[in-house]
Amino acid sequence: MSPFFSGRRRAAAAAAAGSVVLTLIAGCSSTGSGSAARPSGSPSASSAPSAATGTPHPGKGESAPDAAAYRRWGLERPPAAPPAPPAKKITDGMRDGDAPKIVRRIPTQDKVVFLTFDDGAEKDPQFVRMAKDLKLPFTMFLTDSVARTGQGYGYFEQLRDAPGGGVRNGVDNHTIDHPNLRTLSAEAQKKEICTQQETLQKRFGERPALFRPPYGNYNDATLAAARACGVRAVVLWEATMQINDMRYAEGDGLRPGDIVLAHFRGPQELKGTTMTQMVTNMLRSIERQGYTVGRLEDYL
Repeated sequence: MSPFFSGRRRAAAAAAAGSVVLTLIAGCSSTGSGSAARPSGSPSASSAPSAATGTPHPGKGESAPDAAAYRRWGLERPPAAPPAPPAKKITDGMRDGDAPKIVRRIPTQDKVVFLTFDDGAEKDPQFVRMAKDLKLPFTMFLTDSVARTGQGYGYFEQLRDAPGGGVRNGVDNHTIDHPNLRTLSAEAQKKEICTQQETLQKRFGERPALFRPPYGNYNDATLAAARACGVRAVVLWEATMQINDMRYAEGDGLRPGDIVLAHFRGPQELKGTTMTQMVTNMLRSIERQGYTVGRLEDYL
């Protein structure tokens, strides 16, 4: 859902999968994410390192991050420890059949933000290494038509398990074909959402609780379909990662509780920048603004 992502349709055959990925890669936000771009000034990230190890982000009994691992990825230091998550999550107390919560930001005064990655077009093995080295918490919203190409869902299984220590990153729903849901009938919307719910549940053993509509576009039929498919929260965003820095829905910087939208992207879409370099730039920007990274699932 960023300015990189133009609308597209699923390829009719495996031979067309490459062109599908290139179309999806153009971005997936239209009206849902921020306005004017923040000036870019982040230096380029260093090249990917050889295998490295790290320790988990603190929280839930985890040890402090490995500073050497962060330096190997071109980062000066690990982020500050995230705050303890609240005793009650936003979706606690919801009953089956309740309308899903619509979440753009997490209500908190703590200087913590939450990383999300959409679609699944790029499957850079270096990002798996990076995520494991840094024990990086994030949530994935996957579109079936591109997530299943190449290495397929096995790639995202590695990213799900990247934090280690029994902690997992979220794997959630971003529809089957990435349509603008507002242009579809109620029945077609339900098919897009429920089919991907079933796909992810079968692949990962858990029915996703979170859903992100392509382009941030939804209507009452979308919410009804999401409710029927077992979604507990519709997750939008307040900041969008570009190549070197972010765009913001309000103001010219991050705010406590912001949900940050990024994408699985490669050099062809990022003007020669790799996904790991983009993520390094994102983490630099977050730290430069005095924020740390939390785990969205601890709040939702």
